Amino acid sequence: MWIDTHCHLHAPEFGSDGLAERERARAAGVACCVLPAVRAQDFAAVRTLAHRTGDAYALGIHPLYVSEASEDDLSQLEQALADQCDDPRLVAVGEIGLDFFVPELCTEAMRKRQQHFYRAQLALAQRFGLPVILHVRRSADALLAGLRAQAAGGRPVCGGIAHAFNGSLQQARAFLALGWRLGFGGAATFDTARRLRELVCALPLQALVLETDAPDIPPQWLYVTAAERAAGRPQGRNTPAELPRIGAEIARLRKLSPAALAAATWVNACAALPRLGALLGCAPDTDAIAAQAAAAGGAA
Repeated sequence: MWIDTHCHLHAPEFGSDGLAERERARAAGVACCVLPAVRAQDFAAVRTLAHRTGDAYALGIHPLYVSEASEDDLSQLEQALADQCDDPRLVAVGEIGLDFFVPELCTEAMRKRQQHFYRAQLALAQRFGLPVILHVRRSADALLAGLRAQAAGGRPVCGGIAHAFNGSLQQARAFLALGWRLGFGGAATFDTARRLRELVCALPLQALVLETDAPDIPPQWLYVTAAERAAGRPQGRNTPAELPRIGAEIARLRKLSPAALAAATWVNACAALPRLGALLGCAPDTDAIAAQAAAAGGAA
């Protein structure tokens, strides 16, 4: 059984198909999805959807949306976290973070605005005792600086997941030293992603969690090139049902069985998001994980 730690099932790309896609993923072995919000107007919809599908959710303001967000959105987040603090399906603050890839977000003014929303949401996560789901795109060092500043102020965040991680081994180790896990998904399935695939294999097994980021970051078998799209071929839509195949490819890279990787990443996801473990109320055979990892030369 697999856990998709990052799936935007409420995204407009799914339209009316979201519930059907979730059932297809369940039939494929995806026991739970974590549904992160990306803006304040999503908060109620994400919570409702998670309750309807039996999944978990996170509340936050994504860096791609800070240009249209206001202080009132932060107040709405604070109020939503206060109102839902006893909801067992609320497992994190997210998706929040910094994005220094999109040119429009790299101006000095937008960098400062992103940092403001990032720091404010870290403070809310600490206040409500929730881990964080981080958006990391060319921003790992700045995100780490924010986490360290929060800790230096005597208010450390209780860990979380660096989603769609694509940084260096040194940056990965810095997150791990703070107690974080790293999310990997479709990007690691590409034959051309040599550095990322090497990173997936170099990290200790307990560092990894799996995700789809559906409908985004399609795996290699769904990807359509720009030339093909220009010729009229539509981009394949990523869905949570792709997670077992993504997991099987990462397991192959690490020389583990898919079952062992599914079990290990289940443990890791529940460690990163403790409320998720309480919600699921069960755990895989950790002895089997350790035995398979040791046989493959990995670290369980």
